[in-house]
Amino acid sequence: MLKRTHSCGELTAEHLGQEVVLNGWVNAYRDFGGVVFIDLRDRYGLTQVVFEPETGQSLQEAAQSLRNEWVIGVRGTVRRRLPGKENSKLKTGEIELQASSLEVFNATQTPPFELGGEANEELRLKYRFLDLRRPEMHRIVEIRHRLAQTMRRAMTDMGFWEVETPMLGRSTPEGARDFLVPSRVHPGHFYALPQSPQLYKQLLMVAGMDKYFQIARCFRDEDLRANRQPEFSQLDIEMSFVQFEDVLESMESLIRELALEFTGQALASPLPRLDYHDSMERFGTDRPDLRFGMEINDLGDLAAQTEFKVFRETVEHGRRVRGICAPGAAESHSRKDLDALTAFAGEYGAKGLVWLKVEAEQFTGPTAKFLPPEVQARMRERFDAKPGDLLLIVADTKEVTSASLAAIRHRLGRTLGLYDPGSFHYSWVVRFPLFSWDSEDGRFVAEHHPFTMPLPEDLHLLESEPLKVRAQAYDLVINGEEAAGGTIRCHDPVIQSTIFRHLGLSPEEAEEKFGFLLAALRYGAPPHGGIAFGFDRMVMLYAGLDNIRDVIAFPKTARGTDLMTGAPGSVEDQQLRELHIRTR
Repeated sequence: MLKRTHSCGELTAEHLGQEVVLNGWVNAYRDFGGVVFIDLRDRYGLTQVVFEPETGQSLQEAAQSLRNEWVIGVRGTVRRRLPGKENSKLKTGEIELQASSLEVFNATQTPPFELGGEANEELRLKYRFLDLRRPEMHRIVEIRHRLAQTMRRAMTDMGFWEVETPMLGRSTPEGARDFLVPSRVHPGHFYALPQSPQLYKQLLMVAGMDKYFQIARCFRDEDLRANRQPEFSQLDIEMSFVQFEDVLESMESLIRELALEFTGQALASPLPRLDYHDSMERFGTDRPDLRFGMEINDLGDLAAQTEFKVFRETVEHGRRVRGICAPGAAESHSRKDLDALTAFAGEYGAKGLVWLKVEAEQFTGPTAKFLPPEVQARMRERFDAKPGDLLLIVADTKEVTSASLAAIRHRLGRTLGLYDPGSFHYSWVVRFPLFSWDSEDGRFVAEHHPFTMPLPEDLHLLESEPLKVRAQAYDLVINGEEAAGGTIRCHDPVIQSTIFRHLGLSPEEAEEKFGFLLAALRYGAPPHGGIAFGFDRMVMLYAGLDNIRDVIAFPKTARGTDLMTGAPGSVEDQQLRELHIRTR
């Protein structure tokens, strides 16, 4: 076997005259009247190889039989490329390898798609082992590797220990659906794959580990989107004897290191902080993209002074009239574009979208005639609107106005070029509600998770007015993506039991489902808190992508299937019998 002496990305003019051996895949093939050129590729780069007739007929014939993606070994001498034929884009662009021998390790079938071109995503996923050969995929996998190493180094430097927690645990409520694993030796009983190591890491704090982390695999059987997968990785962190500020300060040290390593950006501390209520009022979402403005403004007071029936009735029924101002968008948006925006707002529950084009003296648009001049003047002032701007207004509930305007703001921020796509903005959103009300089920649900400590100043409301209680919760938002989320945990068993009761668990149910946690809290739990960074999402952000499937080596589709292996698949009846399972 021709065993490589160098990689395809390291040969330079310093190696001129040396005899070397390269191994790799044929990336490109060119035959110029008997002189065969190939680009040989491995993980490290490309090297041009030349097969010349003078080296012998058998070698030349073997070279002429090569095709793209064949796996070969080549021995040869490093020489300088002809003047004018250098490739400045390659580290190896000054040289080429004059081949003297060739070994074909593996001939290859014609690939189902061109590795250097565009391909259908399903085809790429079906042949993921080919798709992963692309240099772009190598770049992404390298970012994953570097991110994991940087995180581990930073956490170790801060005194954290890496501890593994179980993959097979108990199914617990109050989260996404669990992936269940049947027990063969305990008929009718099931393990659950972890949605996160949440409870185990709290138990590690009770055990006196003080500072824990791991890059953990997590599993959630939920509906998928572009930025979600049924299995994913997160940097999981927990700390003892800390308060809200301590966690944020420690994590900002990590965030600064990551930002410098992957974007070259030197971040100032503390990072900007935005109260959850303010975030929802100003941006309609708890994960706002703060690379641009275009904030939401409330127009309830002005709407009541108009002759527009929809506005007036909305305010009279205690609902909201809110809007945004898209700078310079009046000219660029035709009636067709505005109809499309209206339909887009409808996807988020809005029954309509009022648009007004700002001109020098007045507004224009179908509803402008219902707005008195003094109302128009105050709206112009409130939005700081300039001629050429476009006002977009939704009248509905707080939830609908928030969701629809946040979505429109995100869409227009991108299409209007209001920010540099390569820039990064980091901020915290803090003080989330402890509970929200699920009107469909008629009960309280935990806004983050049921193990979160209320803010000290709101503890007196926990029994009487739970919806007014704010949590010691915090999310890291990068460019409009939730990159991390965490809370200070309940270390008091009485408070934890009260939260369980509000969530509809009787004392017996709480003991049955969470007795191990309550027991641990009764045996002396320190004040503790933590956070989890979405590892795949961080890779996606630093790689400049918007689909999480592109940053996972072997992802599932939006339907949770693995097109390459055919998972999930059927199993033998004998396996089901051993697990005491019958399908229907």
